[in-house]
Amino acid sequence: MGRKRNRFKAKAKASSENMKATPVDNGPTMFSFGDPEPVLNGSLGDYLGTFLQPGGDYYVPPVSQTGLINLLGANAHHGTIPYFKRNQLRKWFKPGGGVRTECLAKAGFDNEVLGHCYFKKKYNTFGQLLRLEHLPGVNMRRMKESDRFCMLQPNGADPVVYEPGEVVQLKEYDPAQQIYGRPQYLGGVQSVLLNEDSTLFRRRYYNNGAHMGYIFYTADAHLSPEDETAIKEQIKSSKGVGNFRSMFLNIPNGKEKSVQIIPVGDIATKDEFERIKNLTRNDILSMWRIQPALAGVMPENSGGFGDIEKITRVYFENEVVPMQDVFLQLNEWLPKSKRIGFEKPEFAQNG
Repeated sequence: MGRKRNRFKAKAKASSENMKATPVDNGPTMFSFGDPEPVLNGSLGDYLGTFLQPGGDYYVPPVSQTGLINLLGANAHHGTIPYFKRNQLRKWFKPGGGVRTECLAKAGFDNEVLGHCYFKKKYNTFGQLLRLEHLPGVNMRRMKESDRFCMLQPNGADPVVYEPGEVVQLKEYDPAQQIYGRPQYLGGVQSVLLNEDSTLFRRRYYNNGAHMGYIFYTADAHLSPEDETAIKEQIKSSKGVGNFRSMFLNIPNGKEKSVQIIPVGDIATKDEFERIKNLTRNDILSMWRIQPALAGVMPENSGGFGDIEKITRVYFENEVVPMQDVFLQLNEWLPKSKRIGFEKPEFAQNG
């Protein structure tokens, strides 16, 4: 009693950071670990509404555009499905019109991820429309005028302002506002983040020596400050992949249970990890409306997911055709000789 209590806390934002400790008097010590670093801070789902930028020149999107882009790196399925849908759009596109195939593919990707995409009108010297070129949607902003847009520039440079009517915008419908589009998967963002959190937890578990951690508890009056410092150094040096080692400790005249190792957590957490990964994966596939067989998911039974050709036909009719219809709207701006179209696959013709 009367012993001075000192605490040392080391917070690690990533598993690669080292804990730092300073010598203390002989007393209880606590090591605690903070949260891992996610791709996003979990606030992406906050729908802010649309309002004018503080300068009053353009409208701020209701959802962070860079946040939606960064979210692609949070999960393997969420990061690759937009590319699959882009490829499906490009696969049946007829080249040679007023939109290049690569421009259409980029715009298709923007429309799936951001909920809107943009094209710039290109004219010849006689003022005739030649083609529509893709503009990266992440930096495009609608100005106060309904037919005018600008593109934000890095490092605080002035935005590139386009002439009225020079930019064509295609967007998903959003009942809350009519200025920007709303990505269809927005309701599943929390499942993507939960999937990422479980993966980061699993990495922390592995980097900690494939164990949940423990409390090294001592309550022996014969333990000198020098011995305590040596034990702390041994515990710190055991942190990391492949560094977990046994340790010999001898306390003369020590009592039973004067030194205890109390496990933290349960090995069943590994099973919980797999359950969370599977549940969130199903949510992600549902929010993208894509069959597991088309998303590269391995079947868990011998029967598989069924006839892949039938799945492809149904997906084409229910998802690819509506995606094509979005971009067929561009023909409203293109001259008749430059209008775009899509081929109809053989299985759809026979159907």
